[in-house]
Amino acid sequence: MLEIDGSHGEGGGQIVRMAVALSALTTTPVRVVNVRAGRVKPGLAAQHATAIRAVAGLCDAKVEGAEVGSGAFTFTPGPLHGGKVSVDVGTAGSITLVLQACLPAALHAGGTELEIRGGTDVPWAPPLDYFGHVFLGLLRKMGGRAEVEVAMRGYYPRGGGLVRVRVERAPRWRPLLLPGRGGIVRIAGRAHASNLPEDVVERMKSAATRKLGTYTSVRIHSEALGPDRAVGPGGTIVLWAETPETILGASGLAEKGKRAEKVGEEAAALLLTEIESRATLDVHASDQVLAYAAVAASPSEFLVREVTEHARTMMWLLSSFLKTQFHVSSEGGISRIRVTPVERP
Repeated sequence: MLEIDGSHGEGGGQIVRMAVALSALTTTPVRVVNVRAGRVKPGLAAQHATAIRAVAGLCDAKVEGAEVGSGAFTFTPGPLHGGKVSVDVGTAGSITLVLQACLPAALHAGGTELEIRGGTDVPWAPPLDYFGHVFLGLLRKMGGRAEVEVAMRGYYPRGGGLVRVRVERAPRWRPLLLPGRGGIVRIAGRAHASNLPEDVVERMKSAATRKLGTYTSVRIHSEALGPDRAVGPGGTIVLWAETPETILGASGLAEKGKRAEKVGEEAAALLLTEIESRATLDVHASDQVLAYAAVAASPSEFLVREVTEHARTMMWLLSSFLKTQFHVSSEGGISRIRVTPVERP
């Protein structure tokens, strides 16, 4: 049984989620200790316990100690299989973070439908539209395919969102080769707000469009959601820039007391920062694709404006399970990451 120190590096829920994902993928029993030891509320939160249950459902794993608040747990996986897995976080815990844990196993098993209840657009997690348009767009370039259906949006603090994801089997993972980036073909996005004044979503959209004014091809879809499509008040704007080679993303979350214009401007400013840096992956995607690059048929390579602590923690975790080799080099204010697979499940 492999023991993983949950306080290593970034020391958050990422280690929990991806440790069980890699355990299922490699059929390696794992014990995670010191779970989120440095957090204000250490131990497993509801979202982490839900992710563990969801991954366990894809491999009939034996799980011990994975209750909310637990500081250590063990996960002993069986063979991967498809089917339907349905879980409820029970809070506004992030649906997309639960999906991050499930996808590696689901993509290798194939024929899987994931049904998850929780928060679709909440703080400290990728918004659902970033997951659907940016992250899954990048995975398609590597051979992974999944379709997202949003039955209900759910915001912090009430949650109540419902998402279904149908996952196909990825028979062979292609490397993500993005050593350089072409010009921006278009900028697109999605802005939505629920149970708020009708002008909120349009103000987010207009502010983002003005900030991106140097680009003529900007198309942001906006919609105001009623109680039949969302639980509670909230809103999000997700933007992405497409090139012939890649997709860069950024987002902003509506907050109480924060002007809608500020939300749109900040999301646009983040996207412009990624574009102007010459990166081929944005800082959030850079750590999320590592698990897939680690099981590709050959090395992957991409450019990032910053190697985050999340990315470094993910490199350490992948090396623990798969002996993956990583090489990071600095090139004039930008970093080049090369991922070399060594062992593949």
